Amino acid sequence: MAAPTPAVPGAPSPSPAAPVRRGSTLLKVVGAVVALLLLAALGVRLRYGGGAPYPDVTGMPLLPDSALEVAAMSPEPIGNLAVSSTGRLFFTIHPESRPEGAKLLEWVDGKAVPYPTAELQAKLFETPLGITIDRRDWLWTIDHGNHGMGTPRLLAFELATGHLAHEFVFPPDVAPPGSFLQDLRVDVKGDAVFIADVAFWRRGPGLVVYDVAAKQARRVLSGHPSVFPQDYIIRNPIKEMVFFGGLAALKAGVDGIAMDPSGEWVWFAAMNHDTMYRVRAADLRDASLGEAELEKRLHAVGRKPLNDGLSADVEGNVLITDVEHGAVLRMSPEGRLETLVKSPRIRWADALSHGPDGWVYLADSAIPHQMLQSKAHIAANAPYYIYRFKSGIAGVAGM
Repeated sequence: MAAPTPAVPGAPSPSPAAPVRRGSTLLKVVGAVVALLLLAALGVRLRYGGGAPYPDVTGMPLLPDSALEVAAMSPEPIGNLAVSSTGRLFFTIHPESRPEGAKLLEWVDGKAVPYPTAELQAKLFETPLGITIDRRDWLWTIDHGNHGMGTPRLLAFELATGHLAHEFVFPPDVAPPGSFLQDLRVDVKGDAVFIADVAFWRRGPGLVVYDVAAKQARRVLSGHPSVFPQDYIIRNPIKEMVFFGGLAALKAGVDGIAMDPSGEWVWFAAMNHDTMYRVRAADLRDASLGEAELEKRLHAVGRKPLNDGLSADVEGNVLITDVEHGAVLRMSPEGRLETLVKSPRIRWADALSHGPDGWVYLADSAIPHQMLQSKAHIAANAPYYIYRFKSGIAGVAGM
């Protein structure tokens, strides 16, 4: 056994502290990562979380549950719908369900068929959701382009032929990343399109006004209190709309949009908001109006439910879906509210469209069964339905 080496005077002694320093450094790194994660979670919670319950504003429905009948069904969640003046029924598959096949369909003889064709859809569609039919029988679609990360696009098809009649790609200043162009209405002459940008991840909702002839679009009311969500939690019977352990909640801005049959008023409402608004279409189209002046011309109509889709009838009332209570309500131009139909069968009352013979069509998109859910979960909760009922008042298709 070798003799120990004698210590050299003045030489540094071997230090056993190096492993301790390495361990200390690792603990500091872990601590910093945890702190960053906690800060990030706090930031998400402050930006997207929290909220209070919203009072139930539904009343005794005017129609029994038996008045609600199935008009169409789908193995995938339904998004928006539109019914023509002759009763042709079209609907999208909701893009949040990540559909892999046809994304726009027509219900023909008891089955859904791609419209216009699967080949044309593959070329033109990315994430179409909102659809409406104008008075010249053009079917308009709005495609948010994967939340503005792809190609947000407005398309119109001639119903009689299926030919593409109009196309416009939105520039980034109108549909930036995080936007969600998702519902639309066309004015009575077909000259302008009014679009709702719910923008729930970007937190920058607003309206988009599109001039058909000039092929120009501009944003208005971006972030205004009328289009911005209030601090309410959506309590759907399937689940409260909170995610990631309560860090985030679905707080959607302006979602539903409608136009009265005269073409004078555009109605709109943010989903997580207590008030319905309307503004004259002429004021929205007037590009010379500054934002402050336009805001002065908004009219608060009345208190509403937490809603999704809207549709106007021939008397100027607006039908409103209630996403918490499986209901459809009707608001008069004076703000009077009444409940038309309410059913436990409706999982998420989404889009509305007035058809011929007094029928009102309702898309049940079952959002709690598709948003941030697996494809297996979505399939397990199929089928998904379009319902219809007669409100007692005729409507205007596409309004």
